[in-house]
Amino acid sequence: MGKKKLQLAVLDMYDGEPNQGMRCIKDILERFTREISYRVFDVRGKAEIPEIRDFDIFISTGGPGDPLEGDGNWDLKYFDFLDQVWIWNQNHSRKKQLLLICHSFQMACKHFGLGQITKRKSTSFGVMTVHKTVEGKQDSLFRNLENPFWAVDSRDYQVVQPNRRKFSLLGSKIIALEKIRSHVEYERAIMGIRFSDEIVGTQFHPEADPVSFLAHLKKPEVREKIIAIKGKAKFRTMLENLVDEEKIYKTNETLIPNFIENAIKKGQVETVKMLT
Repeated sequence: MGKKKLQLAVLDMYDGEPNQGMRCIKDILERFTREISYRVFDVRGKAEIPEIRDFDIFISTGGPGDPLEGDGNWDLKYFDFLDQVWIWNQNHSRKKQLLLICHSFQMACKHFGLGQITKRKSTSFGVMTVHKTVEGKQDSLFRNLENPFWAVDSRDYQVVQPNRRKFSLLGSKIIALEKIRSHVEYERAIMGIRFSDEIVGTQFHPEADPVSFLAHLKKPEVREKIIAIKGKAKFRTMLENLVDEEKIYKTNETLIPNFIENAIKKGQVETVKMLT
C-alpha cells in the first residue's frame, strides 16, 4: 500500500481578479503530486474556508486591495481560520502548517497585533533584494537562498513598527526585512515573520516566476506606470533581473518547495509517532 497523501488547501485571496499568482502556486504544487493533493478555496469571492481537521497544509495567497478592509463576512471567517489553526497547533500533536503570502501576511499581522499596516508613499513593485535577519539565517524557509536573496515585490501596503511585546508573547520572530534604503528616512518594512513553528509568512511573492512577471509587464498601463515612477533605466534593469537564474527563478524554485518539503517531513514524522 502506498503512503497516504497529505492534504493541502490553497486559500485564494484574489477576489476573482485576474492574476499570475494562482498559476505559479499551482505550478509549484504540481511538483509534489506524489506526496500531496490540493484543493482551492475562494475566500473573498465566496467566503469559502477549509475545515481545519481535513487538511494538513495551508497556503494563503496574495491579493488586491486594502488588507485592513473586508465585508464583515469573509474577513471575519478568515480571522477565525487563523485562530483555529493556532489553537489546533496548541492542542494537537499532529500540527497544521500554514504559509501566508503578501495580503494574507498583512492580514495575519493585523490580527495577531504584531505590527502596523500602513499605506506606502508609493507602490513597491519589481525585483527586489530581501534581507534575512539573524533569526532568518537559521530559518528552514530560506534554506539554500543567499543573503540577501531576490524576490518579486508588489504592494501598496506594508507592515512596520513591530510590537515587540506581542512578538515575545507569541514567540514570533522577524526573519526578513526590506532592502536597505539609506537615501530615505522610511522604516524598513517587515518582509518575513515566523509566527510560530508551524506558521510562517512573507510580504513578498515567493511563488512568482519570470513568466508571470513578464506577462504583467507586457500590459501597457503597467509598463508606463513603472517607467513614470522609476525611469527607463530601472525598467531595463528590472527586465535583466528577471532572466537571471540566481534571482527570482531561484526563489521560485526554493522557498515554497522548502515550506512544502518541511511540512511533508513533519507529517511523516508525526504519522510514525502515532503508529508507534
